[in-house]
Amino acid sequence: MTKHLQKISLILTIMLVFASASMAQVTTSSLQGLVKGSDGEALIGATVISTHEPSGTTYGSTTNLDGRFNLTNMRVGGPYIVDITYVGYQPSRYSGIVLKLGESFPLTATLNSGTELAEIVITGTAADGFTSTRTGAATNINQEQLQSLPQLNRSVLEFTRLTPQASGNSFAGRDARYNNLQIDGANFNNGFGLSSNPLPGGQAQPISLDAIQEITVNIAPFDVLQSGFTGAGINAVTRSGTNSFSGSAYRFIKNQNLQGTKIGDNEIEKVDAKTENFGFRLGGPIIKNKLFFFVNAEREELRGANASGTNLWRPSTDGVADAENNIARTTVADLEAVASHLRNQWNYEPGRYEGYADEAFNYNTKFLTRIDWNISQKHKLSVRYNQVVGISNQNANGTSGPRPRSPGFASRVSQNSITFENGNYGFENSVRSVTAELNSFFSNKVSN
Repeated sequence: MTKHLQKISLILTIMLVFASASMAQVTTSSLQGLVKGSDGEALIGATVISTHEPSGTTYGSTTNLDGRFNLTNMRVGGPYIVDITYVGYQPSRYSGIVLKLGESFPLTATLNSGTELAEIVITGTAADGFTSTRTGAATNINQEQLQSLPQLNRSVLEFTRLTPQASGNSFAGRDARYNNLQIDGANFNNGFGLSSNPLPGGQAQPISLDAIQEITVNIAPFDVLQSGFTGAGINAVTRSGTNSFSGSAYRFIKNQNLQGTKIGDNEIEKVDAKTENFGFRLGGPIIKNKLFFFVNAEREELRGANASGTNLWRPSTDGVADAENNIARTTVADLEAVASHLRNQWNYEPGRYEGYADEAFNYNTKFLTRIDWNISQKHKLSVRYNQVVGISNQNANGTSGPRPRSPGFASRVSQNSITFENGNYGFENSVRSVTAELNSFFSNKVSN
């Protein structure tokens, strides 16, 4: 008996954990509303069919005893067409409806009585952004904003600044590590603290901006499962294929020519620095209205001063440091003597001690693929895989090696010291993620 109770308790615990994890995901939108006749009476059992025009994906339901309907787990974006029919009444069609991530679009429809065929009325209804399904202050960033607003680093976090309560990655004054970031329902949090980037992947964003469909920021959702008891909930969804083949190829370059040359009356010397992003995306149908694909690949390269591990210091000839001009007290003669000893005595090549700043090289490569399957009007399945592999070079620091430097000479690359090129090291950051999501609609009250 005791073992039987233990098994039941274990099963219930697993179910509760699964329920909590699934409720925390925000990956879809919904459509809800009221259908009534011209006399104001609610229409019971009216048929509501919503069609996502780009992909032909359909969602259907009927109104309940109050004349209300609720379509859940719908694809983000649009436009959608909604057709409402009822026996003895003229049908109505609503078009141009666009759904926002994590929000419900309200629709009130009035059907005119009569069996005569009438012209279909095509109208558009705009949501005011404040509905009963909103759970606290939220900001939505749609595809148009992602494509048109200026940005420098092609990061999801560059667009969260549109939130009025944002200060960098902090929202409403809370530490950024309290935030909960999800992409397609999968956690992408990096609270370990070794990187200024709150996303996993080191300096790299794990998913290309070109693969992101929409973003929402919930400052303090009443549903604590979205972000915990403090911090914001940042949710993003990736693009998916449609009935039309579409794609893009792109290349973005940011170099030293974007740097200024003066601070007040002082002229400054430009330092070679270059960041380059290039990639492509492609999406389309495998089976029209049924099965779709989307792929994206991107490579980011950082060189010179934009890369970590850059050495701008040069040795002196007289052993006197000049910090303003990046001259270290280490002399050329000493460095040449050490290099010669390492080569001749130990057959070790230390590399250069200057002149490799413009060749400092960090890079990362991203890849994403997604499959969407409309199993039926009630069941939709999506599977997504993504990965990022990045290399970031680092200068040797004061604690590297068996004999750490004294506090006064903490850095091995400074006005007090210069390291050789091959004495530096690097980090490899790898992130791989797989998500599978099945969205099912059983009734106005039951869905997963």
